[in-house]
Amino acid sequence: MATNNKTTTTLSMLDSPESCAAPQYARPPSRPTRASRMRVAILGGLLQLLLIPAFISLGLWQWNKAESKTALQASLDTRSHDAAIAMPTTPADIEALRHRRVILRGHFDASRQVLIDNRLHREQAGYHVITPLRLEGSDMHVLVNRGWLRAPADHARQPDAPVPAGEVELTGIVAAPTSRFFNLAAQPSSGWEPVWQNLDLERFRSAVAYPLQPLIVQLDAQSPGGFVREWPRPDERADRHRSYALQWFGFAVASLGIWGYFLVRKP
Repeated sequence: MATNNKTTTTLSMLDSPESCAAPQYARPPSRPTRASRMRVAILGGLLQLLLIPAFISLGLWQWNKAESKTALQASLDTRSHDAAIAMPTTPADIEALRHRRVILRGHFDASRQVLIDNRLHREQAGYHVITPLRLEGSDMHVLVNRGWLRAPADHARQPDAPVPAGEVELTGIVAAPTSRFFNLAAQPSSGWEPVWQNLDLERFRSAVAYPLQPLIVQLDAQSPGGFVREWPRPDERADRHRSYALQWFGFAVASLGIWGYFLVRKP
């Protein structure tokens, strides 16, 4: 009987789950291969060659816009406080007169007054009233921006923009006409329209028979015959452009940091 019990015990031990389990082997820790790091370096490097110059270029573009606006504001602050000069009756140098205060004497040409549409003032839609003025003692004309005028509730109607009669004497600040603008619809190449989308100096020249100075005069608030004259500052939103520039520069740094992280990170 003792022999049978020993045999049974031996068989039970051999048949236990622990004794039948397959042997387990420890898996060696995985390490990034040289090929995978090389792939990250090459593909990431090519991507950086595209992203970083683009981000820096956009950042510099925004920064230069801010600097340009700041320089224009500095020029306006300095030159507008100089003594006012008479507007010349011969073709003027726009750069020599930009931001200078000028004196105008002459008569308005009411027949060629235009309203520049879609001009906002304190979140209200309206027009800028542009009226040519014939300078005293000559046939030379200059365009005068007489200010902002609110649009009627019915936009199909034009606001009343009376033009002073007789000889006037005015003062204003010289501004360069906008050379880049976008028209929502094709503008007529002939005839006369009282409402324009943008002030196109060349279009105006082609529509009149008299010489025209290559500039705009923004009428002073103290001069008669004008409307709302709260002219925007040249450096308006300059800080916003600088903020955008810093964001683009930050994107460049971040993309470089992300690439570096994937190069050195542990699996």
